[in-house]
Amino acid sequence: MLTGLLDVPTSGEIYFGEDTFSGPDTDLDSLRDFRRTHVGFVFQKPNLIPFLNAMQNVQVALAVRGWRGLRAATRASSLLDRFGVGHRANNRPAQLSGGEQQRIAIARALANGPKLILADEPTASLDTENSGQVMQIFRELVDRDSVSICMVTHDPRWFDRFDRLVELNDGRIVQDR
Repeated sequence: MLTGLLDVPTSGEIYFGEDTFSGPDTDLDSLRDFRRTHVGFVFQKPNLIPFLNAMQNVQVALAVRGWRGLRAATRASSLLDRFGVGHRANNRPAQLSGGEQQRIAIARALANGPKLILADEPTASLDTENSGQVMQIFRELVDRDSVSICMVTHDPRWFDRFDRLVELNDGRIVQDR
């Protein structure tokens, strides 16, 4: 909760680049605005809005930043294509497979060009090919765009894909490399 700035510390400070968030006096509006601009969330469940189609689900993330019309549609379309679901842009979540829903949710998380992506088992519902594609895109974001990704996974295929691996066992760090 603290990492994604969904909660504020009761004491101490959180540093994010040049920004500092300090204890209970943190302004919640500025925290919300910062999250909208700098943090992308990928959950185990896609959490798509059921009455919106795939394109609209991605555009929602852009709307909170003031992106509308052609600009938002172009960005959303580009992301859907990048994740191989552009042909499903007009489908609602109930018409999509679990893997398609997850790729749309990942596209939504990337819509605002966040500098931090928090991903909880982002490939759990994806097949091998699409899992590899998502991990390749994540790696490109790290290398090309200096995005930080904090990802939780139980899939050992991805352990060597990133610069740092912290292994937990029963809530304790057992390895940090």
